[in-house]
Amino acid sequence: MNKKKEFLLCCLIIVSLLTSSLLFPQAGRGRGRLSGKVTDESGNPVTSATITLEFFEKEEVTRETKTDKNGKWKIAGLGSGRWKIAVSAQGFIPYQKTVSVSQLERNPSLNIILNKMEEQLIEETPGITLFEKGNELFNEKKFEEAIANYQEFLEKNPELYEVHFSLGNCYKEMGDIEQALKEFQLFLEKAIEENEKDRKIKAKTLAAIGECHLKKEDLNSAQNYFKKSLALDPRDEILAYNVGEIYFAHQKLDEAIEYYEFATQIKLDWSDPYYKLGLVFLNKTDYEKAKESLQKFLELEPDTERSANVRNILDYIEKM
Repeated sequence: MNKKKEFLLCCLIIVSLLTSSLLFPQAGRGRGRLSGKVTDESGNPVTSATITLEFFEKEEVTRETKTDKNGKWKIAGLGSGRWKIAVSAQGFIPYQKTVSVSQLERNPSLNIILNKMEEQLIEETPGITLFEKGNELFNEKKFEEAIANYQEFLEKNPELYEVHFSLGNCYKEMGDIEQALKEFQLFLEKAIEENEKDRKIKAKTLAAIGECHLKKEDLNSAQNYFKKSLALDPRDEILAYNVGEIYFAHQKLDEAIEYYEFATQIKLDWSDPYYKLGLVFLNKTDYEKAKESLQKFLELEPDTERSANVRNILDYIEKM
């Protein structure tokens, strides 16, 4: 895969992390705080880098800031749980990772190193700023403007079919599900390389198609695409969790257990799937397994509002 495609796929993967409407069950607002510094490979501060934090429950919670002249940044008012952080700056390859936020303890400083884009890559990709601007507009929820930038970029770079994924996400967020599905399908038809980045973006595309079918209230098709996505990228604990959520919402309890447990195997220290496993087992009146799951939840999340509720549930089970 050439360097233009590798860079573009990095960007697409990062943007895709900010699109799902199912992620994360905990509230995203609270008293937590994150801070840190952004530098280049030589340790020089990167000024005006955009820091975006994304966290989802029933509604999307977003926090954004920019680094100061010393490359430092901070964001307050965060709820406990796992957040996606994306960092971008002109002339640098975008960066992303998942971080855990606590409201009860001081969160460690996040010192992020950005790698510079090769000048040759920038020069050889006509209209690369159109693609970067499209990403900015997407994050600002200006989807029609983002589409215009992506389409113009695609006209200049027709071989970079990966942009269909970005277009699909725009249409999905706008509610134009049929056009979103067309764009996602165009990407899948042309994506033939079998490397790690391609597999990741294919998995994200299959998950996005699943979400489209979910919006159409076609549960069976949604589940099939989510399963295909997990088969392609079995390390995505959030997707596994979301499939469990879909099954649980439709009272398919055994299937929900399978995917919640899958999420715990991928991410051993994530409390949320253990919490939901406890609730599913309560629905099945399997009190021993409910107790086991909820006790594991308390080990991972001992001092939150949810943990107080879980202790009440465990007290009730003990008295039965």
